[in-house]
Amino acid sequence: MHIFSKKQPDLNWENPEVRQSLYDTVNWWLDKGIDGFRIDAITHIKKKPGFPDLPNPLKKDVVPSFDAHMNQPGIDKHLTELAEETFNNYDIMTVGEANGVEVEDAEQWVGEENGYFDMIFQFEHINLWGDKATFDLTEFKKVLTKWQKGLEGVGWNALFLENHDLVRAVSSMGNDTDMRKTSAKALATMYFFMQGTPFIYQGQEIGMTNVHFDSLDEYDDIQSVNKAKTMIKEGSKQEEAMEYIWESSRDNSRTPMQWNSTEQAGFTTGTPWLKVNDNYADINVAESYEDPNSVYNFYKKMIDIRRRSETLIYGTYELIEEKHPSVYAYLRHGEQEDFLIMVNMFDGREKMDFSKYNLKELVLANYEVNDRLNNSILLRPYEARMYKISK
Repeated sequence: MHIFSKKQPDLNWENPEVRQSLYDTVNWWLDKGIDGFRIDAITHIKKKPGFPDLPNPLKKDVVPSFDAHMNQPGIDKHLTELAEETFNNYDIMTVGEANGVEVEDAEQWVGEENGYFDMIFQFEHINLWGDKATFDLTEFKKVLTKWQKGLEGVGWNALFLENHDLVRAVSSMGNDTDMRKTSAKALATMYFFMQGTPFIYQGQEIGMTNVHFDSLDEYDDIQSVNKAKTMIKEGSKQEEAMEYIWESSRDNSRTPMQWNSTEQAGFTTGTPWLKVNDNYADINVAESYEDPNSVYNFYKKMIDIRRRSETLIYGTYELIEEKHPSVYAYLRHGEQEDFLIMVNMFDGREKMDFSKYNLKELVLANYEVNDRLNNSILLRPYEARMYKISK
């Protein structure tokens, strides 16, 4: 059985010998002293008994099969045994990629006492921002807040915007041309100070963007390439298929890391599996080191601010301006201090009144700010600020 690729066979988790062999392998690595695992596609290990045919009313060559193998009843037995035989016996960190898991199931998956893992990557929010034209910020806030409050006192959130299966956030949610650095910093501020552990995907910290290769042959992502070929077979024009690839291909986040402005972006002296993004001469690690206003140096500031504050790690989260269509604003409450995080997620200007929060100190901003703690704030395009507020 090959759910994701013909080159990727599935293990039969119903076979106890297979499971034991897997546990032996996991423990071999843990005995070596590694600090943990990211467990890929873990919700797909249980298959619907009998492998029934799936509905195909349109008689297509390929149909989605998730209903037969995603988070199926009985998966809890496999995951409980996995944890008991491996993870629970070591001082490590685990994060499971858990498509299909609902917040109502969170305690079972990441509960402090008996959860299978320490954290999970949930997929609800990432399905909302693939297309800037239809991006609904109020729904996006609703989903992220649901997970923030759903795990409060129960388990721990994994905070992320990018991974190897997604397009670049600055190209999808931000402005990757004349406001690339500004909007990348805004998106970073938006998620980085929520309750949970922030993850930074390679290239995100320098503001890497989507890539526009000229030919379908230059792409490698089996999911988007097959989809584009199906579109053409079913009557779409080549240009429409390429537009889909440019906007949706997972190869957008899989191009080689851009280290410097030399050939192949300093990634290799050979030929990489994918072409390097053409903008590597302008967007690379070496340039980011030298620029004090780079996205990279902004991430360093955020990490420093976060690690200095118990509130920004363990404090509770409160969404404010819930219905505002352009601004994501929330509070972090702690015993000693409170913080207000505000982010304009779009390219317009938004006047906000935060007078009831008694702003005390500007902690972080992606623009030069000279408002002298004026509680009436005009947020510029993709502007992000964090204030310490008086309790």
